[in-house]
Amino acid sequence: MRKLVAVTGATGFIGSVLIQRLIQDGWIVRALTRTIRFSDTELIQWIQGDLEDLNALHRLVDGVACVIHCAATVKGSSFQEFERTNITGTENILHILVKQKLFPRFLLISSLAARQPELSWYAQSKYLSEQKLIELSSQLQWTIFRPTAVYGPGDKEMKPLFQSIHRGFLPVVGKMQNRFGLIHVCDLVSAIQAWLNSKNPINGIFELDDGTPDGYSYQSLKVIAQQVWKRTVYCIVIPDLLIRCIALINLWFARFFQYSPMLTPGKVNELQHEDWVCNNTPLTNALPEWHPRIRLQDVLSEVI
Repeated sequence: MRKLVAVTGATGFIGSVLIQRLIQDGWIVRALTRTIRFSDTELIQWIQGDLEDLNALHRLVDGVACVIHCAATVKGSSFQEFERTNITGTENILHILVKQKLFPRFLLISSLAARQPELSWYAQSKYLSEQKLIELSSQLQWTIFRPTAVYGPGDKEMKPLFQSIHRGFLPVVGKMQNRFGLIHVCDLVSAIQAWLNSKNPINGIFELDDGTPDGYSYQSLKVIAQQVWKRTVYCIVIPDLLIRCIALINLWFARFFQYSPMLTPGKVNELQHEDWVCNNTPLTNALPEWHPRIRLQDVLSEVI
């Protein structure tokens, strides 16, 4: 008998890759969508609604074996914009779940940014969404994944950086020696698949990146790009005062013209943080069959 899995954020970058993999694995996917969608396969059931629509959330999770909560907003001009989706949206779906007769397993796709909630509105919202889940830890079988920066086909956040590097310029925000992790979307999805296939409950918070020892630096990104594309890449260090002025002006414009900005003072804090490297060991111990397999140098040309 096929099992049902509910997915939020199914139309986003990670979610769209995830649901295709789940269908290939034989799962019946019930996915939340803001707009009307039709499927040509019985293996996906679209539920129209959003994280504020409690009736839609009830239809989404009714009778499912697992819930994978990918939905989140990554940009906004105020904390309230992040709070609406990342915190209240998580709280809404959890309140629906605890009313179920049989509690499904719950996986929250968070962010490594939650490790430093003081840095930005986004980081704080992801941390607080985790706390909403932890508050119900006695009632649910739950897991939190904290991936570092996710890239791959369909990504809109990291792609401009890789395109700039391909043109020969690597913008540096912060110090050259800062370390950060990366993970390809397919490796993240394979970790989710391993979680779904695990026979034993896996409770806790787990970080994950591509397993590169000590992560990446701007210098190592430069070297990789030069090796792959056989051309010179220049690191352009952006002065702190300049990038903060640009971010502040962008925030003012966003509030005036009512759009959601990516570059804000909080995002600058995130970009300048010295350590975004993960420790995969707890996750690989819990899911021995999962190991990241994709390295940036092997797929760099694909992501641009």
